[in-house]
Amino acid sequence: MNPIEIMVSYWPRMLDGTLMTLKLTILGALIAGAISPWLALVRSHGSLIAQTPIRIYVSFVRGTPILAQLFLVFYGSGQFRPELMELGLWNFFRDPFNCAILVFVLNSTAYQTEIMRGGIQGVNLGEIEAAKAIGMTRMTILRRVIFPHAYRIAWPALSNEIILLMKASALASVVTVFDIMGRTRQIFSKTFDFSIYLWAALIYLAITSLFVFGWHRIERRLNRHILPRNNANAVS
Repeated sequence: MNPIEIMVSYWPRMLDGTLMTLKLTILGALIAGAISPWLALVRSHGSLIAQTPIRIYVSFVRGTPILAQLFLVFYGSGQFRPELMELGLWNFFRDPFNCAILVFVLNSTAYQTEIMRGGIQGVNLGEIEAAKAIGMTRMTILRRVIFPHAYRIAWPALSNEIILLMKASALASVVTVFDIMGRTRQIFSKTFDFSIYLWAALIYLAITSLFVFGWHRIERRLNRHILPRNNANAVS
C-alpha cells in the first residue's frame, strides 16, 4: 500500500490515538494549571518551612525523566497493592490512563509552578502597594493584581510547557495507553511501512500549529492594552 492508502485504511485508529493525546494533554495541563499558581505563591512568599517540600518535589520531578516517573507510578504501585486496596485507591492505580494522567499532572505542575513563580516575582511591587493603599483585601489583590500580571508575564513560557507535555504524552504507550504514537506502532507492526510515522509527525505538527495560533490570539488579547503603547514607541 502507498502512504495514502495506509492512512485511509487506518485513519480510525489514528483518530482514536489523536483523541487520546488531546485528552491526556488537556486534562494534564488544566489540572496542573489549577494547582500550580498556589504552589508558586508559596514558593514566592511562603516561609522556608512551607517552601521546602515544594522545592524537593519540583527538584525531583524536573530532575528525573518522565518515563521513569511513569514506571514508578504504574509498575511501582503494584508493589503496594494491599495498602492501596485498604485505602480504596487500587481501582485508581490499576487503570493505566489514571496513572498516566497522574504522572502528567505531577510533571506539568512542577514546571508550571516554576514558570508562575517567575511571573509572580515579576509583578511590579508598586502596583501591589497601591492596591493595599486603596483597601483591597489579600484575595482581591491576588485576583485583580498579582495573578493577572503574572499570567501575562508567564503566558509564552506556559505555551512551551503545554507543547512539551503533548509531546511527552507519546510515552504513555509504554503503560498501554494508546495515544498517537501507540497507535502508530500498532499499525507499523502490521504494515511495516515507515510512512505511518510521517503521518503521526504531521498530526503532531497540525495540533501544535493550531495550539500556537490559538495561544497567540489569547496572548494578544491579554496584552491588548500594552500593544498600542509599544506601537507608538516604535513609530516615534
